[in-house]
Amino acid sequence: MIQATPGAPSPVPGIPDVYAVVHEHTDRPPPDAPARSAGWRLGPWRESWTPAEHARAVQRVRDAIGRGDVYQVNVVGHGAAPYTADPAAALRRVATLPGARYGGVLAAPDGGWALATASPETLVEVRDGRVLTRPIKGTRPATAAGRRDLLASAKERAEHVMIVDLERNDLARLPGAGPVRVDELFAVRRWCDLWQAESVVSAPLDGDLDLADLLRAVCPGGSVTGAPKLAALRQIATLEPVGRGVSMGALGWIGHDHLDLGLSIRTVAVDGSRVHTWAGGGITADSDPAAEVAEAAAKAAPLRAALAGAVTAPA
Repeated sequence: MIQATPGAPSPVPGIPDVYAVVHEHTDRPPPDAPARSAGWRLGPWRESWTPAEHARAVQRVRDAIGRGDVYQVNVVGHGAAPYTADPAAALRRVATLPGARYGGVLAAPDGGWALATASPETLVEVRDGRVLTRPIKGTRPATAAGRRDLLASAKERAEHVMIVDLERNDLARLPGAGPVRVDELFAVRRWCDLWQAESVVSAPLDGDLDLADLLRAVCPGGSVTGAPKLAALRQIATLEPVGRGVSMGALGWIGHDHLDLGLSIRTVAVDGSRVHTWAGGGITADSDPAAEVAEAAAKAAPLRAALAGAVTAPA
C-alpha cells in the first residue's frame, strides 16, 4: 500500500477505516426488520468548496502537469446536508440506482453511522485463478450525442488509457501474477443518466495470493488518484479541503474462494446528523476547469436526487 502525505481529515471520523461483517449460512429465517420512523427531512447542501475554488484546483493540477510533476490527478469535492429522522429508506434508494455493480447499505449496529453505495467500478476481483480490475474514466450525458462525443474525445481516451496503463502496472506487481492483458478497452457503460468508459484489465495467478499483498498493490485505486500515484496523492493532499472519508476506498465481499471489491465511488455516508457525498474527476493537461466542475456535479446529482426523493411527509 502506497504511503503518502496525509490529506485533510475525514468529515465522518466516526466511521472506521476498516469494517468487516461476518456472514454465516443458516436455515433460520432472518428476524423481522425493525419499524422505520417517518418524517425524513433533508436540509440544504453545503459544499466543501465553491465552483470557483474547484476550478482553481483544476488549474493548479494543470500547472503541476505543465511542470512535469504529474500526468493526471483525480480531484474530489465534498458536500454535506443536515437531516432528521431515520435515513434507511433514503440510503436504500441510493443503493438501487441503475448501473450499480456494487449496490448496498452498510450500517453500524448501534445506528451511529451508515453508508450506501451505488458504485459501477471494480477495484479488484479474484476468481477462478485470475485477478482483474475494471477502471472507469470518461463521462458524458447518457444521450446519443453524449455517447458519440465520449467515443470521439481524444482527451477522454488519453485520460482513460493512462489509468489503464497504471492498473496494468499495479497488477504486474502482484506476487505470482502472470502476463497482464487488457481484455476490453474503452467500453461505454451507463450509470444513471451518464455514459462512462470502462476497461477490463486482468492477469492469471499462480498459487495462493496473500490479501495484504493484493491490497498493497491496488490501493488506493488508480482511477481516483492519478499518475504517478505517489505524486498524485501529494497533489490531492494539498488541494482538497475535506478528506475523502469512506469514498474512493473499497467495499465488497471476501469468500473462501473469491474476492470482489468495488471502488466506493458514488457513495454517501450518514453520521447521525449530516449526510455526505463526494464526487470528482481526473484532471489532465487538456482539462477545462468549468467542464470538470460540471462533471463532478453531474456525478453527485443522482445520489442527491435519490436522497431527496426519499422525503416523506411527517406521520
